[in-house]
Parts: sequence; structure tokens; C-alpha cells
Amino acid sequence: MNTVSATSESAVAAIAGKRVLIVYAHPEPESLNGALKDAMREHLLARGHQVEVSDLYAMQWKAGVDAADFPQRDPAAKLVVPVDSRRAFDGDALTADVRAEQDKLRWADALILQFPLWWFSMPAILKGWFDRVYAYGFAYGVGEHSDRHWGDRYGEGRLAGKRALVSVTAGGWQEHYSPRGINGPIEDMLFPINHGVLHYPGFDVLPSFVVYRTGKVDGPAFAAIRERLGERLDRLWTDAPIAYRRQNAGDYEVPALTLRPGLERPGTHGFALHVGDSAGAVFE
Repeated sequence: MNTVSATSESAVAAIAGKRVLIVYAHPEPESLNGALKDAMREHLLARGHQVEVSDLYAMQWKAGVDAADFPQRDPAAKLVVPVDSRRAFDGDALTADVRAEQDKLRWADALILQFPLWWFSMPAILKGWFDRVYAYGFAYGVGEHSDRHWGDRYGEGRLAGKRALVSVTAGGWQEHYSPRGINGPIEDMLFPINHGVLHYPGFDVLPSFVVYRTGKVDGPAFAAIRERLGERLDRLWTDAPIAYRRQNAGDYEVPALTLRPGLERPGTHGFALHVGDSAGAVFE
């Protein structure tokens, strides 16, 4: 991809050599999602970055968590996923596929998720990737847990210092996902992923990249989308992340973890309460 983005060539060159993991979830290689994944990889490689791709359908990724994920557990004992997950993680006894994906996350400077919006969320296979890879002690259950400190999470954790970007396709019109749209605001729809799945273990989460009306994307439309995507990728390390509030930075009362009175912006409620004053866009 030879897109000339708004980011200067010298600025792009200055941040070359980063490591990017793309986790891709679509069953059809020739799909729009597949084309976007390929465009990302080509663009990032051309910019001098290192890229790994986890193609979950091609990998035949096992989505469901069950006792087989903890091969050294006592088969006669009751399965308690957090307990068995912690023992397996601490004992380096998770399955090989899970350990390989955890190693990719440790390696990566940035994580990009590429998937279609299915029933207002991610495909089941991608949810299953998080269910299995995010082991206890790796993505949750990290740090001190007490009435004063509820773990290293929401801006802290093992994945802190890394960046994350959700790239998602939706069949509906952009207006359908607007504040007054029938589907609800796209930023609210993606909040459980951006805030709960990515910010929770520490990622700095960038405004999401969304492609609407996927059934209407022809050659010229895709060329424009690809150019816009390239511009976003060139700003992967310079764009400001969504200003999610950090759990342990003083914005929340403990032990209830409720937002302190007076911190909310006038007129905000719901998910927006957990985005700080310095917030910019939460999707693009």
C-alpha cells in the first residue's frame, strides 16, 4: 500500500520497527474483512514494522473454555475456571495454543482486532480467543487485591504501555449507529470491547476504525477506505488514545469503585462517565 498519509514521512520513519499483532476473525478469506487485514499487513510491513497475524478461522481456534484447557488439573475435581486458570498460568501448564498467543501479546507493541460486527459484538471465535488467552494472572487477577487496591487493571496490568485498535465492519448505515440511531451509538456498542476487554488489562485504546454499509463497498469505495486506513495506521503511535479513566488514579472511590462526585462532565451519563475530560473521538 503506497498511501501518503497526513503523517509526515519523517515522522513515520521515526517510529518504524514497531511490532504489531493483528487478530483477525472472519471465515471468508476473500471478504472485506480479509482485504482490510491484508491491507493492514502490507502497509505496516512497507512502513518498516514487524507484523504477526492470528487468523482465527484458519487456525481452527478452539473458542470454548473447558477442562481441556488445563491439562494438569485433577480430572476428578470440580472445574473452577479462575482457580484452574491461575494454577495453569503459574505453573506454565496452559495449552500450547494459548501460550503461543500470550507470547504474541508480550511481543507486540500494538494489537489490532479486525472483525465484522455480528449481533452487536465480536464473532464468537474472537470472544473465545480472549476467553482462553486472557488467563488468570496474565490479563486479570494481577496486582494487589484489597479494600484499598482492586488489582492492577483499567489502565494498569501486564499489557500496559501497549496500544490497541479495533477495526470493525458493519452492514448498516453510519446513521444507524449514531446517538439517535436505531442501533445505538457505535461508541457505546464498542465500549465493552474497548474499555472492558482492552483497557482492563492495560492497553491504551485508540479510537476505533469503522467501515459501514459493507454490502455497498465496490472498488473505488475500497480504495478510499484503504487510504483512510493507511492514514490511521501511520498514526498508530501518535494519535491520542481514548481518555478512559484509570482505576487507581484517584477518580474512583474505594472500595465501591464508583466515580467520585463532581468529576463528570455536564450532561454525561452511562459509559461516557468513564471517559475523562481530555477525551477526543472514541471512533473514526
